[in-house]
Amino acid sequence: MKKINVGLIGYGTIGSGVAAVLAQRKARIKELTGIDIELKYICDKDPRVKADKRLLTRDAGRVLNDPGVDIVVELIGGIHPAKEIILAALKNNKDVVTANKALLAEEGADIFTAAKKFNREVRFEASVGGGIPIVKAIREGFVSNEINEIHGIINGTCNYILSRMSDEGCDIKVALKAAQKMGVAEADPRLDLTGIDSAHKLILLSGLSFGVFPKMDQVYCDGIMAVEPRDIRYAREMGYAIKLLAIAKRAQGEIEARVHPTLVPLGHLLANIKGVYNAIYVKGDLTGETLFYGEGAGKFPTASAVIADIVDLAKQISNPTNPINSTNPNSKLKIKKIDNIRSRYYIRFSALDKPGVLANISGILGKNNISIASVTQKEERIACLPARQANAVPIVMMTHEALESRMRNALTLIDKLPAIKKKSVALRVETL
Repeated sequence: MKKINVGLIGYGTIGSGVAAVLAQRKARIKELTGIDIELKYICDKDPRVKADKRLLTRDAGRVLNDPGVDIVVELIGGIHPAKEIILAALKNNKDVVTANKALLAEEGADIFTAAKKFNREVRFEASVGGGIPIVKAIREGFVSNEINEIHGIINGTCNYILSRMSDEGCDIKVALKAAQKMGVAEADPRLDLTGIDSAHKLILLSGLSFGVFPKMDQVYCDGIMAVEPRDIRYAREMGYAIKLLAIAKRAQGEIEARVHPTLVPLGHLLANIKGVYNAIYVKGDLTGETLFYGEGAGKFPTASAVIADIVDLAKQISNPTNPINSTNPNSKLKIKKIDNIRSRYYIRFSALDKPGVLANISGILGKNNISIASVTQKEERIACLPARQANAVPIVMMTHEALESRMRNALTLIDKLPAIKKKSVALRVETL
C-alpha cells in the first residue's frame, strides 16, 4: 500500500482543522480508500502557532523541496507568497490543494498553465461553497451536460445580514454588528459586503462550467450596502426576497458574469436560504434544475472539502488515470458587458409628494424604451436633509425587461430632477 505524504502550509483556522481531521480520521480514510495518507509537515511562520513539534517547520522550502512530499496544501491565503508557493510546488513535481479563491480568481491563468506544463493538478474544492462539493459535481457529475445557468448564494456573511434584515426589519449596520459579534463577519467585512468575495468564487464557477475564467474587471460587482429594510419589505409584498446572487449564464453566444442584490421569487428554493448557509443552483441541459446547499464556510466544513481533494489526488497518484480537466479556457465564449444585459428591475425613488413627479419619471423611462409593469406610492416618509425636504415619499416601480444601459441612462436623468431627493435604488430581478 502506497503512502501519500502531505505538506500543509498555513496553520490558521482551516489549516488546523485539516490537520485535526487527518489525524482523527486517518484510519477511516485508509479503510474506505485503501490509501495511507500521512501528514508529513505543518508549516507556518507565526511563532505563536502550536502544533505537533515533530511536524512543525517555519521554512516552506523544506516542504517544497522534499521529494517525499506528494501533495502540498496551501492555506495561507492572499496572493503573495501563496502564488509563488504553488508554482514552486508544481515545478517540484507536486500536486496542489488550495482554498485560495482570491488567488485563483486573479492569478489562475498562470497557475493552471503551470500545472499543465508540469503535468500536475491543482484542486480547489474548498474555494467555492465551503463544504459543498460543487467543484467535483460540476467537473464530474455534470461532465455530459452543457451548463446553461448558475445562480449562487455563495457568501454566508451577506446572506446572514440580509436574512436578519428580513426577519427583524433592522438596518444593515445593526445586522452587520450582530454578524461580527457572532463571528459570522470579519472585523473588516468589505470583501463580503461589496460582493468581491462572491465575484472571486463566481470566476471559478464560470471557468468550471463554461471554460471561461473572467477577469475581475469583467465581472460586474455590486454589494448590499444600498439595500434598506424598506426594500426587503416592498419586495416581499410583491412576492420576492432579496438575495446577493452570483450569476453566470449563457446569453446569445456570450457569458453573463455578475454579482448583485437580486429579487428572487419567494416560491424558489434560493429565496428561502437563510443565515450563513450557501446554495448553488445549477441548470444543465440534461439534468435540468439542481440545487446544492450547505455551510459555505467554517473550520470543519472547509476542512472536509480540502481533505476530499487530498483523497482524490491520493487516488490519482496511487493509480494514475486520465483525470477530467475542466480548467482549459474556451476562447469561443466571451464575457457579456453589463451594459448589454437585459433584466426586469425593481426601482425605488425618493420623491417629493407633489403633482407631476410621477409623470416626469415615467416620461424619462419611456424615452429610454423602459416599460413600467407596476407602480406604487408608499404611505410613509423618507428622512432627507435638510428638514424642509422631509416630505419625500417612496415610489416603487417594477419594470418589464429592459436593457441595462438604457436603465442606467434613465436613472441618471431621473436623479437630476429637482423632486428626487435621494439617489434611486435599482435592483435586478431573476425569474428563475
